[in-house]
Amino acid sequence: MMPTPTAIVTGGASGIGAATAQELAARGWRVAILDRNGPGATAVAAGLAASAAGAHLAIEVDVADEPALVGAFATAFAGLGRLDALVTSAGVANMTPFMELDAATFRRVYDDNVVGTFLCLREAARCMPRGGRICTVASVAGIRGGGLSGTAAYAASKGAVLALTKNAARALADRGIAVNTVAPGATLTPMIEDAWKNEAHRKRVEAMSAMNRTGAPEEIARAIAFLVSPEASYLTGTTLVADGGLVMY
Repeated sequence: MMPTPTAIVTGGASGIGAATAQELAARGWRVAILDRNGPGATAVAAGLAASAAGAHLAIEVDVADEPALVGAFATAFAGLGRLDALVTSAGVANMTPFMELDAATFRRVYDDNVVGTFLCLREAARCMPRGGRICTVASVAGIRGGGLSGTAAYAASKGAVLALTKNAARALADRGIAVNTVAPGATLTPMIEDAWKNEAHRKRVEAMSAMNRTGAPEEIARAIAFLVSPEASYLTGTTLVADGGLVMY
């Protein structure tokens, strides 16, 4: 009998992370949700489909806090018993205009989106067996340099996630660990809810894609679930763009 697959999902208290935790649990995975929003993580974990191998876990942690993150991964690994997959969906948006952006804000966004992703990649690699799979979460903003809602700090940080993913794919290949990324387009999560209240802005962004609509977190979650599944066994260092046909323009 095959063991129940296990995953850590960061940023799992809401948005794409929560949808991914739900998708994996529905497919029979046991999930540990890491998020700085502890009550939110606990609520999502409690609502997941039951795992045959035990309860899902919720751990409160800031992924950019290295000592805390190391401890959180140790706790998650001890609770899960093994780690087959990691999804790094924790991150922040920033919409500060270019000429109004200060270094402190830029560093904060970079710490959350890039340093946090790196720390999670490193800690997962310490305890993953051969065959482990990692999916980072970037953005089309990192491919096209922003121009949607997120501006300089956000676009630069997501571009860094794309490069970091490729480097990790090379570095971890000898360990038998595959590392890919999903680059969502505009997706209706708490990250863009305020911006989407401006109907003219929403319509402008949606009109840039062939499908002319905003994505749903569940659509991105299904792409992530594929990248951490055995069906993606020959993929590593790959970016799966899930944007309704935006960046092809």
